[in-house]
Amino acid sequence: MIPVLAAPEGEPLIRWDWIGRNLGGDIAESLTEHLVLSFTPVLLGLLIALPVGLACARWTRLYPPVLAATSVLYAVPAIGLFVIFVAFSGLTYTTVIVPLALYTLSVLVPSVVDGLRSVPDHVRQSAVAMGFGPLRRLVRVELPIAVPVLMAGLRVATVANISLVSVGALIGIGGLGQLMVKGMKWPGGGFTTPIIVAIVLIILLALVADLILLLVQRLLTPWQRAGRGRRAKAERAADAADAEASAPVPAEPEEAR
Repeated sequence: MIPVLAAPEGEPLIRWDWIGRNLGGDIAESLTEHLVLSFTPVLLGLLIALPVGLACARWTRLYPPVLAATSVLYAVPAIGLFVIFVAFSGLTYTTVIVPLALYTLSVLVPSVVDGLRSVPDHVRQSAVAMGFGPLRRLVRVELPIAVPVLMAGLRVATVANISLVSVGALIGIGGLGQLMVKGMKWPGGGFTTPIIVAIVLIILLALVADLILLLVQRLLTPWQRAGRGRRAKAERAADAADAEASAPVPAEPEEAR
């Protein structure tokens, strides 16, 4: 049977007094742990995905086996990888961070490859004609153009990690997921308050992280805003011209005839 989130008889769904007492204790500690376990794997995954994606974009035959390997890793259940890593790293942050970093590769590697492939050939040729070497062309031309595609993958990987971290609570390391476990194992029946607090904080954390990454993308791609502004101005001018062309021509007065 599927468990239903409901407070025991006579118990309110949310106990605000418990939240007030534990706000600077269990809630703050769980939130801090969740932040570390969520963003560290994304940074590690990005550091790995960038050179791997560059290699796959440079040598196209390398991309299919790399993509297959990362897809297979993503298909492995998270709790299974956590249990496997417990044998090597024990009940430490590494047990959760390494598997989650491997999961991010299935999103970040294709994002790097697709981003680099989105760079038009004539742009590369123009950079070569200007005397740009491979490294300078990559840093000054190709990566900036690939930023929107790369950031889209980074946003997906970050939000997915924020959700997956909670699974680590099943082995005792799960950030806000531990509040859920605490609520379900509460003496005398389920205690819904920590469960609801964990769910709300995870959702807010995902929304805030996605918003921050979106703002970073806007800062890194100022030309997109300028391009949208020019397109909007051109569209307004075209609409005004169409309206003027479709306006009825006033009839000529009889005196002028």
